[in-house]
Amino acid sequence: MLPLSTPASDAPVLLVQLSDSHLFADEGSTLLGMNTGDSLQRVIGQVLDEQPRIDLVLATGDLSQDGTQASYERFRQMSERIPAPVRWLAGNHDEPLPMAQAAQGSDVLEPVMDIGAWRVILLNSAVSGAVPGLLADDQLQLLEWALATAPERHHLVCLHHHPVSIACAWMAPIGLRNGDALFAVLERYPQVRAVLWGHVHQEWDEQRGDIRLLASPSTCIQFEPGSEDFTVGEQAPGYRWLRLYANGQIDTGVSRVSDFAYTVDYGSNGY
Repeated sequence: MLPLSTPASDAPVLLVQLSDSHLFADEGSTLLGMNTGDSLQRVIGQVLDEQPRIDLVLATGDLSQDGTQASYERFRQMSERIPAPVRWLAGNHDEPLPMAQAAQGSDVLEPVMDIGAWRVILLNSAVSGAVPGLLADDQLQLLEWALATAPERHHLVCLHHHPVSIACAWMAPIGLRNGDALFAVLERYPQVRAVLWGHVHQEWDEQRGDIRLLASPSTCIQFEPGSEDFTVGEQAPGYRWLRLYANGQIDTGVSRVSDFAYTVDYGSNGY
């Protein structure tokens, strides 16, 4: 666990979430007709235009579409345009070994960090060869340890897969398989303020007791909210920002790129 630079005690911490970038090693490759490298560049440009001081960037899974080391190196190089520490967690499209190789010499895979009055915990919900997620025993133990050893801090828990229903029927079978086990741990610790995830390529902001539940758009294609079957939405790529206050309050919102034209190509490389 590594502490990050600490803002002034009364200053909020500003986090940026980049999720589901689905990069390829080949700069010309597309996902359902969208060049995912181009869309990520657009989103990062918007982050730099809109956020003057960023304390931490969270990449919440599916950094890569092809699982190559070169695709992770592309993501690392592109995200380094943002002058802030970056942390990664794995999604169902990610490959652990190439991801780790691209991360060598850095701390991007460090799962627990303290920043300001907060502790940020990144859990690995990816299962090799499977689309749905599962928090293995070692991840639940990591979560328990991280929560138990910092009762004085507010906690933000991050993972890739959605742990609750998001009212998209086709995504119900590919979420987190043991969400109940996750919440059984979280609900024992009153300092947990929010759970943040990717995977669903759309916005979600609900409350479960005292815990805020947040999902975010992809930096590339979007999924239509409330859809019964797989449907790509017309919403533009985007990112989520989170402002974490010393009193435990969270301000957050989603920003999407403007003037973005895209026509889905269902006949090209599928999701």
